Amino acid sequence: MKNRTSEQLPGALLRWVSGGLLCLVLAGCATGPNANPRDPWEPFNRQVTEFNDAVDGAVLKPVATVYRDITPDPVRTGVSNFFENLRDGWSFINASLQLRPREAVENFMRFNVNTFFGLAGVLDIASEMGIERTRLDFGQTLGRWGIPSGPYLVLPIFGPSSVRDAAGFTIEARGDFVQGLSDVALRNSLYALRAVETRANLLRATTMLDGAALDKYSFTRDVYLQRRESQIEDLKDKGIGLQNGDGQHTDTK
Repeated sequence: MKNRTSEQLPGALLRWVSGGLLCLVLAGCATGPNANPRDPWEPFNRQVTEFNDAVDGAVLKPVATVYRDITPDPVRTGVSNFFENLRDGWSFINASLQLRPREAVENFMRFNVNTFFGLAGVLDIASEMGIERTRLDFGQTLGRWGIPSGPYLVLPIFGPSSVRDAAGFTIEARGDFVQGLSDVALRNSLYALRAVETRANLLRATTMLDGAALDKYSFTRDVYLQRRESQIEDLKDKGIGLQNGDGQHTDTK
């Protein structure tokens, strides 16, 4: 008999994130007057960051380090290519929703070329053909259509985000190819492999961050928010206007 808990784990995690967002919204009035306006939930976010750091130090970082050290580079490249190919499919959808035809066509071509001729994306044939990759997500798409980012938010396990980006993440997670697999063992194995591969790619960056940042939390928050701002500004540079709920152009998120 299949393990019911394992089958429902992804959905339960999404409900956990959604429930956490609701609790934060309801608790917003309790925020102190001196809070960073972009991070009104800083006390909560710092607690989640401490939890994430503990999980990372106990599980993710050690496993990712071993994975990096023992896995041949060609194998790691193939694993990374496979998951990046899945993201290309979502980038095509988001480029279409953002009214970016060139990026939509390129990501559509990348996904199909690598899926059918690159062993389901293990081989990045599209890059060798000169077809560019543009990463786009639902958080950007929501911003494109005037949804403000809302407060900065640290998600359990997943890390830095915002209310808008967390909503976009939930949309993508619900439609994730891996989650749709009926084989529970395969699905959970792919989830674990993706998490380990992602963490392995960040080992050098986090080592530098640990040694350089006086306040790692503030540094990570500021870098994340600035990066998202830059991505939205990139949409403007390509001639796509963004408006907030008041009909005015916004320079944030």
